[in-house]
Amino acid sequence: MITSTYDSRMTREETFRVLKRHSLSDLVCGELERMIVDGRMPPGVALREMQIADSLGVSRGPVREAFRALEEKGLVTVVKNCGVYVRQLRPDEADDIFDVRRVLEAAIGARVAARIDAAGTAALGEIVGRMEAAVAAGDAPAYAAFNLEFHDTLARLSGNRRLHEDYTRLVAQLSLLRRRVHARDRGSMQASLDEHRAIVAAVTQRCPEAASELMVRHATHSRARMQQVFDARRGPAPPIPGEPAPGASPSHVRLEHSN
Repeated sequence: MITSTYDSRMTREETFRVLKRHSLSDLVCGELERMIVDGRMPPGVALREMQIADSLGVSRGPVREAFRALEEKGLVTVVKNCGVYVRQLRPDEADDIFDVRRVLEAAIGARVAARIDAAGTAALGEIVGRMEAAVAAGDAPAYAAFNLEFHDTLARLSGNRRLHEDYTRLVAQLSLLRRRVHARDRGSMQASLDEHRAIVAAVTQRCPEAASELMVRHATHSRARMQQVFDARRGPAPPIPGEPAPGASPSHVRLEHSN
């Protein structure tokens, strides 16, 4: 059952307000998006409508609607008469996303540096602290999740809602590759962490030009790290522990959800 949004202690009025703000299909979409982004549903895995509905304790209708929303977000691919699959980015698709990302990164860095306050500084510092712990532990999945949180927070701190929404959509699509990058090259986590530290220093010191330049440089380096993944795919590459091969049956993929 999807229970993370409300619990039995709520009054009928409180429950109604929650459900009014979030339709059941929205809740299912959010849950599936988290599972895709954090790697529990890796690229290429088939998403079975009935299996997901049973796991989340909902009917098939909201799951079907969630699939359509995820397709619009670029996270799944719908193949006519075949099914729904977690999207696998092609090199040219990733390049297109990075071209747009660099432009948005420049705008975000400059805007945040010009308007950040103490609360924003504290939020970024806390996330970087968790990223440091993930690097020390060699925990690639955790680092990838904190990385997403960092960039989402930066985009939100820009104060531009549309910029935040567009950027979040692009970064979510790139997350289809990020876990594989850090799992194959542990050194990439440290390099990424150093870049995040530099970005925080620039925005907290209110240096818009420096922050913008560092954000663009970070996107460029991220692109290079992901290109290494595509290069590795040209030859046989060892699988990541716990990650099924692209196109594998999802029968052993556990559908977890928040409680």
